[in-house]
Amino acid sequence: MRDINTKFGNNAGEIWSTLNEKGCLKKKGIIKITDLNEDDFHTGLGWLARENKISRDDKDCFKLETTNMDSEIGTHAGRIWKILDIWGDADFTTIQRLSDLQNKEIHIALGWLAKEDKITLNEKQRFELK
Repeated sequence: MRDINTKFGNNAGEIWSTLNEKGCLKKKGIIKITDLNEDDFHTGLGWLARENKISRDDKDCFKLETTNMDSEIGTHAGRIWKILDIWGDADFTTIQRLSDLQNKEIHIALGWLAKEDKITLNEKQRFELK
């Protein structure tokens, strides 16, 4: 099994360090500075939201403060958790099809679930509950 907690946690750390140094930034700015791809940005965002450390303002600027995204992300994470609970495991495409969520919403929710230490990625590149 691959340790996604390390990867997603590192993504979150890159985002946190950047916002701590630079202050409020939009997604493009964070990605440019951290050199994360969009999927890694979103998993890190989900992780930080679960830690209650990041918020987004009405101009889509992210900053370090109590999260204001928890209800939406928590709902998406619950949907993915239920899929994995029923199916046992699922690849990203299956999660996307069954959840009816957008790519970024899934990655954010996966970051949230990883921070909760509820999921892992098995040798077949399929997510499963711990």
